[in-house]
Amino acid sequence: MANMPHYRLVLHSPAIEFASSRGKQLFSEALEAGTMEGFFKLISYYQTQSEPGFCGHGTLNVLLNALEVDPERKQKGLCRWFVESMFHCCEPLRKLRVEGITFGKFACLAYCNGANVETFRTPESSIDDFRRHVISCTSSENCHVISLYYRESVNQEGPGHFAPIGGYHAGTDMVLILDVARYKYPPHWLPLTLLWKAMDTPDETTGLPRGYQISLLASLNFPCQIDGCGHESWISVEKYLTEDVPRKLRSENVKDVEDLLSLVFKAAPPAIKDFINWVAEVQRNEDAYTIFTQEKRTWLEEVLKQARVTELFKHVSRWLAYEIPLCNGVATSLGYNEKLLQIAALETVSVTTVTSNGYGQEIREMKSNNGLSLNGLQNQSTVEVLTLLLFAIPQKTWSAIKQEKLLLQFNSLVSTHNLSSLLHEEVVHLRRLLHFLMTDVTA
Repeated sequence: MANMPHYRLVLHSPAIEFASSRGKQLFSEALEAGTMEGFFKLISYYQTQSEPGFCGHGTLNVLLNALEVDPERKQKGLCRWFVESMFHCCEPLRKLRVEGITFGKFACLAYCNGANVETFRTPESSIDDFRRHVISCTSSENCHVISLYYRESVNQEGPGHFAPIGGYHAGTDMVLILDVARYKYPPHWLPLTLLWKAMDTPDETTGLPRGYQISLLASLNFPCQIDGCGHESWISVEKYLTEDVPRKLRSENVKDVEDLLSLVFKAAPPAIKDFINWVAEVQRNEDAYTIFTQEKRTWLEEVLKQARVTELFKHVSRWLAYEIPLCNGVATSLGYNEKLLQIAALETVSVTTVTSNGYGQEIREMKSNNGLSLNGLQNQSTVEVLTLLLFAIPQKTWSAIKQEKLLLQFNSLVSTHNLSSLLHEEVVHLRRLLHFLMTDVTA
C-alpha cells in the first residue's frame, strides 16, 4: 500500500482551501472589496496541468485563454484555442513533461503568444511592490499575476511551481492561488508574505531567485514577429551575442566594420545556421512551422525586405561577398574555423554579378554549390537575418569597441531611430526576446 498512488494531498496550514467555509467567506469579502475582478476570466479557463512538469504550460494555457488571445492555430476541427502542446518552447515536449520550463522561457512564451509581460525576480522587486501589483491586477479583469514559488516553503510537497493568482483579500493579506496541479492541491488562499518568501528562493535549474510576472493583453493580438522562443537554436545564439561578443570586443583590436563582422560571426555557434535556415523555411514552406499563417509569412517577408534597404545590410552583404571565397579557399591560413564555413555553406562559392535593387544599393549576385542564388529565398534570408540579429543586440554591447571612430560608425549603423515602423517593431520584438531569455542567465 505504501507505493500506491495517492488521491490528492493534504493542504496544510496556513493555506485555506478555496471551497471551505472560511475560503468562501474570504472570497465573498474580497469580491465585495473589488479585488476578485480577474478571478472570473481565469476561472472560466481554469484547467489541470496534463503532465507533472507542465505547471508552466498549464498556467500559460489558462493565462492566454483568459486574456482571450487568438492563437491563430487550430486546436481541433475549426476551433482555435490554446492547448499545452502548442508551447514547444526551446526544448522537446517529452523533456518538458518532466522538467518543465524556466522563468525566462515562460515570459518569452507568454510574450510571443500575445501577452504584454513584465518580469520581476525577487531581488528586482520588494514585498510592497509585489502587493501593489497583486492589488492592481486583481482589481482588473485584463491583468494577471503569475507566481513562480517553491512549494516546500509554503508547507507543500514538490519543487518550484507556476500558478496564477486569482484574487486578494486585504483584511488577511492573503492571495488566492489557482493551483493548476489540482490532482495534488485544490485552489487555496495563502498569506502574501509566505508566498513572497517562497518566491525568494533559488531555482534549481538556473540557480537564480524565483519571482513573479505580470501579464496583460498586448495591443496587437498575437504579434506576427519571429518567435525566438519557438526555436531551440535561439537560446545559444542569444547567449553568444549578448555575452561572448562583448568579451571578444574588449580583448581584440577591431579596425573596421568588416573586421567587426568577422569577429562576431566567424566564431558564432553552429545553431546560428539552424536559426537562419528556419527563417528561410518559414518563407518558403507553408508548413515549416505551425505558428506562421500565410499572413504572417507575408509580414515576415516585408520585414526582411525592409532590412535590405538599410546601410547595415549593405555592410553584411559586402562582408559575405568578400569572406566566403576566402573561407572556401584559404580559410585555414587565415585562421577561420568550421563555424563560419557552416554559415557560408548556406550561401556561395563565387561572386558573379553586381546589380541594383531599385534603391540605389548594390546587391552582389552569388551562386551556391547547388545553383541557388544568394538573392534566392533561402540565401537572401541569411544576410537579412544576420542584419536583424545585429540590430537586436543591445546597443551597450558595442560600447567595448576600442576605436572611437568605429564605435560612432557602428552605433550609427545599428541605430533604430531611422528604421521603418515595421522593421523597428521587429527589432524591438527581438530585443524583448533577448531580455526574457537572458533573465535565465543573469539576475
